[in-house]
Amino acid sequence: MNAPVTFNGYEVGYDIPAAPGMDEKDIQTPCLILDLDALERNIKKMGDYAKAHGMRHRSHGKMHKSVDVQKLQESLGGAVGVCCQKVSEAEVFVRGGIKDVLVSNQVRDPAKIDRLARLPKFGSRIIVCVDDLENVAELSAAAQKHGTTLECFVEIDCGAGRCGVTTTQDVVTIAKAIDAAPGLKFTGIQAYQGAMQHIDKYEDRKAKLDTAIDMVKDAVQGLKANGLEPELVSGGGTGSYYFESNSGVFNELQCGSYAFMDADYGRILDKDGKRIDHGEWENALFILTTVMSHSKADKAIVDAGLKAQSVDSGLPFIYGRDDVKYIKCSDEHGVVDDPKGVLKVNDKLRLVPGHCDPTCNVHDWYVGVRNGKVESVWPVSARGKAY
Repeated sequence: MNAPVTFNGYEVGYDIPAAPGMDEKDIQTPCLILDLDALERNIKKMGDYAKAHGMRHRSHGKMHKSVDVQKLQESLGGAVGVCCQKVSEAEVFVRGGIKDVLVSNQVRDPAKIDRLARLPKFGSRIIVCVDDLENVAELSAAAQKHGTTLECFVEIDCGAGRCGVTTTQDVVTIAKAIDAAPGLKFTGIQAYQGAMQHIDKYEDRKAKLDTAIDMVKDAVQGLKANGLEPELVSGGGTGSYYFESNSGVFNELQCGSYAFMDADYGRILDKDGKRIDHGEWENALFILTTVMSHSKADKAIVDAGLKAQSVDSGLPFIYGRDDVKYIKCSDEHGVVDDPKGVLKVNDKLRLVPGHCDPTCNVHDWYVGVRNGKVESVWPVSARGKAY
């Protein structure tokens, strides 16, 4: 009997799916793998773009939920910090050494506000979004209690229809209250148009962003007229960053999915009508899965089903192949259409998930591969941190 393979006290096949130095063919599945060459090219490309356009890039941590990936985005791509959606998620990155953290969401629960107000004690800059005057008083009280400073963005609802205010007067009123509140600092505007990021056509996305940019410009003028010039105007995603960066008003991008890519983002079109995963960005994230049964001549059954991915944005596609197709899944099984019977038991396939963010959140580890070998094993540091 072979002795178990271990890495840093973790046993392959029980604690972790692989260890550095292993061949890719020996990785235990289903698991997430990262093509490190593609990942690094994506990160460097976004970093170069942001620098060339005079933009800060604050990468979005809710996508990968990984301190290791975030540190790569900072060291290789020049990212200035991270966006998080929840206080517990932000705390993971702060405890992991990330020094500039935006909670790009509202925090209203008293216990969460209290935890948020403690985070600057770890030595990190903390920014939070506000869209309600009452929240200003709540945040101020907590910051004073802990002797810290919380920076605040006023959030504008520029089309997503979720959080945020919709008038310049509301932006100015909340910003004035933040500026006057002990323990708080008015830092700028949050204006992320999430509803249009996955619209297929470039021209249709641009039309939505033109409206959002006009709202933001008006708000900035209103703030300046009241002596409150914003330091940061933050927004932009993988489907829109080129609009915000050429707007003349935004100075910080919040792109996330560009680093990994997924099937849903990949299908949207660039200004030349090409899919953005056919040149603009590369697929770097995959669910590695293994054929576990081929008792039906025209169908292979793989070990990546619903528990290995999110299918809210559709089924995954099989990367690099057009002779087989992932067509169906249940809890523990995926069904692959194999009309010519080309697959065999124990063959491995790379799946591009429909939606990377929730898919990453159901895994504990990333396995980084290069040239067919495992190079790194990184924890999904903030997995499950949804409170």
